[in-house]
Amino acid sequence: MFRPRLRLPALTVFLALACLGSANLRADIYDDAVAHAGRPEKDLKRDGLDHPAEILRLAGIRPGMKVADFLGDSGYYSELVSYVVGPKGHVYLLNNLAYDNWSENHWKERIEGRLPNVEHRTIDAEHLNLKDRSLDAILLIKVYHDLYWVDEDPKDNWPTYDVGRVLSEVARVLKPGGILVLVDHSAQPGSGSTAAGPLHRIDEAYAQQDFAKHGFRLVGKSDLLRRPDDPRDQITYKGPMVGKTDRFVLIFRKK
Repeated sequence: MFRPRLRLPALTVFLALACLGSANLRADIYDDAVAHAGRPEKDLKRDGLDHPAEILRLAGIRPGMKVADFLGDSGYYSELVSYVVGPKGHVYLLNNLAYDNWSENHWKERIEGRLPNVEHRTIDAEHLNLKDRSLDAILLIKVYHDLYWVDEDPKDNWPTYDVGRVLSEVARVLKPGGILVLVDHSAQPGSGSTAAGPLHRIDEAYAQQDFAKHGFRLVGKSDLLRRPDDPRDQITYKGPMVGKTDRFVLIFRKK
């Protein structure tokens, strides 16, 4: 009677590959963060539009990191990052006064008594009260264009920024090798920063050059949030383009 002989090395490789394949099907820390119980209903609706697990995975945010959510509003990303970095990590939710007001201070109900590793600070973006090289990563999610916005309504409390000084501060507080995650609404190519005010958009190529001047090297990008049907000539935060804008995703590393 024929008895098949199993070659043990080949069998070992097969089993290892099978285990690896099944492991890849399981959720990782980024999916787990999005699936975390108790997240606000409003956040759950936003997940499908912003794909945060994929963005954080691309950035390589890891347990134990110190991360800043720059102008993070009510803290949508701050909460997700808090689950990823874990109890040995720390998240700074950095808002200026205007962002605190626009969020109606909902960051309080998000983090107080819920997220012990998240710390809110009201900051001056040109003079961050953080130590040199103290952060592993910083997120600028749909806020970079605002640095170029000149708001003439005094009720908004929006300062006119020296953008170069802000980006120098961002570079100062990041460690060498630290990660910067940039997501923003695309403007038409060649428009530079001119669409920041009227449309709340910015040119992707201009953004790359701006950060390169401050010691950041582009190491990754994604088309995940692209919308080719966006004409890039309409305002982003109200009207028909809300939730339908073309957005670029850039990952930089501090030199």
